[in-house]
Order: sequence, then C-alpha cells, then structure tokens
Amino acid sequence: MKELWVEKYRPKTVEGYVFKDDALREQIAKWIKDGSIPHILLSGNAGTGKTTLAKVLLNEIGVQDTDILFANGSKEGRKIEWVDKLIGFCQTMPFGDFKVVLIDEADYMNKDSVQPALRNLMEDYSNSVRFIFTCNYPHRIITPVKSRCQEVKIERTDLTEFTARVATILVTEDIEFDLDTLDTFVQGTYPDLRKCINNVQMHSTNGTLKVPEVVDGAGDYRVEMVDLFKKGKISEARKLLCSQARPEEMEEIYRWMYDNVTVFGDSEEKQDSAVLIIKQGLVDNASVADQEINLAATLIRLGRL
Repeated sequence: MKELWVEKYRPKTVEGYVFKDDALREQIAKWIKDGSIPHILLSGNAGTGKTTLAKVLLNEIGVQDTDILFANGSKEGRKIEWVDKLIGFCQTMPFGDFKVVLIDEADYMNKDSVQPALRNLMEDYSNSVRFIFTCNYPHRIITPVKSRCQEVKIERTDLTEFTARVATILVTEDIEFDLDTLDTFVQGTYPDLRKCINNVQMHSTNGTLKVPEVVDGAGDYRVEMVDLFKKGKISEARKLLCSQARPEEMEEIYRWMYDNVTVFGDSEEKQDSAVLIIKQGLVDNASVADQEINLAATLIRLGRL
C-alpha cells in the first residue's frame, strides 16, 4: 500500500471525470473556457466525486497552488476564530487572477457563527476570491450562503458503472477476484465509491480480493453483513449489523439498506416489500426507546423476504 488507489486513480482532467449530467459537463466546460468561476456549492452523497470535481476544475482553469486554501468544515469550521485565518488569506493579493477557498464538509460548519461570518467575506472579496463548498447535506448550509453560490448537485454513479470502475482498478493492479466477491464489496459500500476503493485495496494485500471478517470491531461490518446475508446466514448477519452500528449512524444505515435493496430480494416485488420495511424501520427509529432493537426487528422482517 505504497500509494492509495483513491488518489492514484482520482481523475485529474475533465476527460477523466465521469459526468452523470450533460448540463453539468457543459457548465464546467464554460467555466474552463472563461477561465473563471462563481462561488460554488457542490452537494451529493459521500464518495461521489465532489472534491474531485472541484480539484479538476481548479486544475483545468490553472489556479496556482499558492492561491488555494483547503479547509475541512467539520474541523476548522466549528469555531469562529477560524474565520480570522480566512480573512488573512483573502486580504492578500493573488498570484494569478483570483484565489479560491475550498471547504470540504461545509455542512458541518457552525451555523450560528462561522456560516453567517462567511456572507460578508464572499461579498467583500468577490473580485479576488472565490469560495467552493462541498457537502452531503445542503439543507445544513444557511440560506444566505447558498444564495451567494451556484448550486451543483452531483448525482451518484449508477450501480453498473460503479462496479465497472472498481473492477477496472483491480484488473489494472493485477488483483485476482471473482464477481460475487466484488459484488459483496460493492453492495456493502454503494454509493460511496471512495470507500469501496479503499476497502478493496485493504483486502487485496496478497494479490487476491477477499471478504473481510469483523474481529473485535475491526473491519467493514457492512461488507461482511452482505456476505453473510447472501450465504443465507440471516441471523448472523442481523447480529453483526446490530452489534456494530452506532446510535449516531442509524439513519445512515437505513439509507444504505435502501440504496442496496437488491441484497434483500432478487425480484421487483421483494425489493418493493423491502423498501416498505426499511421505510417503516426509519420512521420508528425516531421514536423508539431502543434503536438497536428496532434495527433488529427491521432486519428480521427483511430476512423473511
């Protein structure tokens, strides 16, 4: 693991980036042709290429590294003192045409202090500084900040293309794998391509892709849960998921089950039934006294399909 595959195979140019929306492709091409960008808010599921697209755009426009400030909203963006650093960056003249502040996980910036403070920065330095925000949950960005941005939603990669991209990396790296094992990794991580690539690299160290085992909380429990479910070991799969899922990620678990509903049924009728079960589990999750018991009950219903 001398080199992370997610970085090795990260697209560096527009030609290498996979667009799901022709309108977005045309918009990106126009910005590159103009050599300039507005303030931008990129939203979408984790691992769908938001930060990659931002870096591709800056690379194609030719923004110098010294004119780019990278930040993480879930870390720096929690305290108002961080804004002073932004002010210092914005006040100095750019080496090129303009500077760029690229903030990942912007939806975790403090809504009561940091986000309101950004409004004035975005206006006061609009001639020389552009802001690019990436987020999973755009509703967590306050309206005054969103209104100053051009919003771009990054659609998730469809399942077939998702699988093909991971398979291409495995073939390029000369890793042996069978399609069923690859499918297990895909269904355990979809639609987070970054997570899937990281997982297959971690479990291909001996030149063969193998499904991980969760030992003492270590390992990707969703991948092993899918593997157990596919093998008909429904009770083991349920116990594994319930023992590993943390209370704060319960909503994410239900969304993941919905995104990978094919795990729970091989026919459209069964998948429709699975969606109704997952929906009810999510509704109940907000009001039950014990979320783990509710998740276990949901998985029992899914297993009976």
